[in-house]
Amino acid sequence: MPRSGAEARRRLQQAAMELYRERGFDKTTTAEIAARAGVNERTFFRHFPDKREVLFDGEADLRATLTQEVAEAPEGLRPFDVLLCAFRKAGRILEENRPFSEPRLEIIAATPTLRERDLAKGASLADALAEALRQRGVADRPARLAAQTGWATFHHAAQAWIDDPSQSLDAHLGQAFEDLRALCR
Repeated sequence: MPRSGAEARRRLQQAAMELYRERGFDKTTTAEIAARAGVNERTFFRHFPDKREVLFDGEADLRATLTQEVAEAPEGLRPFDVLLCAFRKAGRILEENRPFSEPRLEIIAATPTLRERDLAKGASLADALAEALRQRGVADRPARLAAQTGWATFHHAAQAWIDDPSQSLDAHLGQAFEDLRALCR
């Protein structure tokens, strides 16, 4: 039995990832996840509202990191450069958690309901980024466009990093934003 809440949460996440990869998301129950983690189902629901959220845990921390980085980016940067600074910080967090990040992206890609959830969460994060850009004085329409485009570019870079781990996520981010700039010329 896990001794701490953090340990129980970590074990639940690990058990869920294993089961999702073995059986698929749709065929895995919260009871099975809890059993594999060595806890009861009630403990599962103390940590996660449903089995989808195991894969989206940390969204609030990601949102806080991204919006803080946008707010603290050096003055005078263009919106995409501000976003790149923020995504680089978030990218370091993903790289530190690669053993979770990689299978997470694979499971989401293979499950239509999770792709839908990921899109909704991404839209919410893009809205938060747009607001953070507006707080820096970027007008509403360009802020929304930059945030949505920037979020898509971040996702593109993250997938490239999963596909080609020989380069860092930071390198993939730099390349994705260079590609984006080339498209705008």
